[in-house]
Amino acid sequence: MTGYKFETLSLIPATWAETSRDYIEGREDLVVNNYAQYCSVVRTGIGKSKLILGGEVDALWDAKPSRIDDPINWVELKTAATPLSDRDVLKYERKLLKFWIQSFLLGVPKIIVGFRSKDGILQSLEELQTNQIPKLVKHKGKGSWDGNLCINFTANFLDWLKSTIVEDGVWRIRKKEKATVIEVFKIEESGHGDILSHDFFTWRLRPEQGHGP
Repeated sequence: MTGYKFETLSLIPATWAETSRDYIEGREDLVVNNYAQYCSVVRTGIGKSKLILGGEVDALWDAKPSRIDDPINWVELKTAATPLSDRDVLKYERKLLKFWIQSFLLGVPKIIVGFRSKDGILQSLEELQTNQIPKLVKHKGKGSWDGNLCINFTANFLDWLKSTIVEDGVWRIRKKEKATVIEVFKIEESGHGDILSHDFFTWRLRPEQGHGP
């Protein structure tokens, strides 16, 4: 079972009461669609750095809150091979690191993992609280990574990045596979790499926004 198929079988487009019985029971025959998704945009901080992050999220546990300031019960769905050996457990722990980083940064409180056989058959489910994953790895797993170490490294890296990128232009951050260094270098003397639209860039520089000359 692929991750997209797992999502198709697990999710419905509205609340349970608003979804027809035919749709609920017919999900097994639905064509997989990876287009439908939510986007979580959060303002957060790591160390001395303030960040605005956006990323795709799979689902809501219930429904969006009516008050905009209330937290959203996001849920992320993942799949993994059922661990059958110590090597498999270590491989799963490394996957958990990726699961945790993604959900931790986007404020997703819950992750549901579907374990599949070598033939792709769903065998079991595990519900994880995102903030408990580092403790799970440390106390019940192989201890292959440390959440605090990851956060401290990221904080130091962001501090170093801000001291390195002190000019305008488009910069690239690159770490080659199996490399022990992270490269940072300029690829364009001006511009914004098409990450920001021209309209947004123009709006941001207007004097009334407080960022213009």
